[in-house]
Amino acid sequence: MRVLAVIASYGKANDKYLRRLVEEYRSMSFDIDLVVLSNFPKHVADGVEVIAVPASRNVWARSKRFNGGRSLRLLRQEYGYCPHPDLPFAHRQIFADRLKDYDLFVYSEDDTLVTERNLRGFLSVAAVLPANEIAGFLRFERGPDGELNYPEVHGHFHWDVASVRRRGEHTFALFTNEHAACYVVTREQLRRAIDSGGFLVDPHGGKYDVRCAAGTDIYTQCGFEKLICVSGLNEFLIHHLPNSYFGTEFGVNDVELRRQVDRLLQIGKDGNRCAPLLKTETKLPDREYSKGYYEPVRPEILSELPSGARTVLSIGSGWGAVEGCLAAKGLRVSAVPLDGVISGGAEADGVEIINGEFEEARRTLMGRQFDCLFLSNVLHLVPNPVGFLSSLGSLLSPGGIAIAVVPNTSRLEPSWTAMRGRRVDNPEKYRTSGVHHTSRETVRSWFGASGFRVQRVKQVLRPRAQKVGRLTKGTMDSWLAYEFIVISKKAHEIKQEAAVQPVKSTFATAS
Repeated sequence: MRVLAVIASYGKANDKYLRRLVEEYRSMSFDIDLVVLSNFPKHVADGVEVIAVPASRNVWARSKRFNGGRSLRLLRQEYGYCPHPDLPFAHRQIFADRLKDYDLFVYSEDDTLVTERNLRGFLSVAAVLPANEIAGFLRFERGPDGELNYPEVHGHFHWDVASVRRRGEHTFALFTNEHAACYVVTREQLRRAIDSGGFLVDPHGGKYDVRCAAGTDIYTQCGFEKLICVSGLNEFLIHHLPNSYFGTEFGVNDVELRRQVDRLLQIGKDGNRCAPLLKTETKLPDREYSKGYYEPVRPEILSELPSGARTVLSIGSGWGAVEGCLAAKGLRVSAVPLDGVISGGAEADGVEIINGEFEEARRTLMGRQFDCLFLSNVLHLVPNPVGFLSSLGSLLSPGGIAIAVVPNTSRLEPSWTAMRGRRVDNPEKYRTSGVHHTSRETVRSWFGASGFRVQRVKQVLRPRAQKVGRLTKGTMDSWLAYEFIVISKKAHEIKQEAAVQPVKSTFATAS
């Protein structure tokens, strides 16, 4: 088998990792040719072809023309800083020109270590996947004590529980973050990608910035679906050599990832594809205002919990850090998670998990009441926030409170973000954006119309916005706040029965 591996290497900072990649490829039993793309001529190793990729005379002006006339500064903020966007994209023409000469094609950045085990794992499952499915990889990093971290698992990215499928003896699932700084394709898959019209394209951004798009277009716009082989996960893990994300907000540890993978394997075995609770990703650039699956414990929110509360119901919970913290304090915590995969951490911490679509969970909860309802970054994503809140009224015990965290989608922060049109200031935009317009008044109206009485709304400002807030003596805080923490109780004049509405309507797709 003949293999062509092309490595994108900008500058000299990663040369030590580049040499490690070259050593790894040369240790393989395949017949491999190596090409390094660089922004200047340099010697990497004997027998390694180096191609210096010239930058377009005015690549950002070209991008500006293709992207609505936005300035260089805005483009860099939206697509990420990439000093030479032509470089990572240049591998595609090389692949196309040498299509007939090789059986397997590998692209990676210069700090991403693809091993022979990875390539053999890819080949072992390629035969069982249909033409529109392609095996992909997941990056890991290693800490100083050998512990593992998976940087792509963060924010709103998650396993798609509806994607779990069996192919031969293998179980596959889709992870919504396709970026892994590398990809592998067979000759036939490359031919299909070229024929799709989405492969040989100019540098661009979109769901991912320019540099990441160079390695993800194969999945996002060439007619393929990237699947991770979770039943043989170790063969599809790629080492990000700098380990630069370790100890940051990016990624989960090995215990958490394996817990999620075990759930996926169980789904594949049982064939029980539980639908997610709600659509968690918006359609805005960078998926702004999407629901995070790995929300941290925030003391300023937990401090709102009444001292006398004994039972808590969390609706739309993610990996369970908040719920586990409450359970550790001695509270009886129940949770309706975003899906049946992400909930494993909370369940391990003693949280009662109520899986299933909301209608099913609502039937399970019938007749029960809780001292506190907790809703974090959920209300702005459901099609009918008032109906959703109304359906929860009977779950709140007399004197209980509901705590909701809601992003301020109409905020006007002193930054370029607001000037880029990220403000969701039109209620009708939900149909196209997947997120509701929210403001302090909007959120109050939702609770008022659903049988709750808002006690107070805490406006949370980021440090830069706080400076402006002090200058304006708080008069602009409702516009500057990036989120609201709403504390409410049931209105006494609203009967409990009137607070329950048909559940299907709360999650039904907006017409």
